[in-house]
Amino acid sequence: MYLDNPNMPPSVSSTGATVYAVIGPQFCAPHAVDLTLVKNVVTLSDTCFDVTDVNNNLVFKVKSNVVSLHDRIVIKDPQGNTIITLRHKTMTLHDRWQCFRGDSVKDKDLIFNVRRTFFVQHVAKLDVFLANNTDEKVCDYKVKGSFLERSATIYVGETDIITAAMKKHHTAGSILIGKDNFTISVSPNFDYGFAVAIIMILYELNHDD
Repeated sequence: MYLDNPNMPPSVSSTGATVYAVIGPQFCAPHAVDLTLVKNVVTLSDTCFDVTDVNNNLVFKVKSNVVSLHDRIVIKDPQGNTIITLRHKTMTLHDRWQCFRGDSVKDKDLIFNVRRTFFVQHVAKLDVFLANNTDEKVCDYKVKGSFLERSATIYVGETDIITAAMKKHHTAGSILIGKDNFTISVSPNFDYGFAVAIIMILYELNHDD
């Protein structure tokens, strides 16, 4: 229901701005978007987050299950409909995550692959390849940062174009948010659903290692 085409190249809006829709154009706003991820449920098998905007409106629900054969993260809309499923592939040359539309884990519903290229002392570098980038010679997006330090940046390919960033906030509000909750600032016209997915993968890499 959300994705008719999982391999969306950058497009141009009516104002002439480049729009980077990965999950879907409905998750691209013409203005910057700030999101807060709040951990609200922790069990032996699951960790759940609410993703809210600056007005405290619920944007996404995230459920992470890391005790099954394949670690999985499911991102849902506020009504509980699954938007994407993230699956960890462990038996590969490079540590990989895959993103599929809806509840599917079928190749035809693949949206993107994430390959970990560096991870030392919780500092990670990730290469992201859209599903139609099968040779994976040049990444479509690159991620650099440390979830432990709450500092990470998503770039367009090998450029310096910043699409989203997670950073520490030394304010009274950030102290109240807590160490296991965090904020993401997403650039205008960039897919904030994709940004949440990438940060959740960083979260799992940090906790797995």
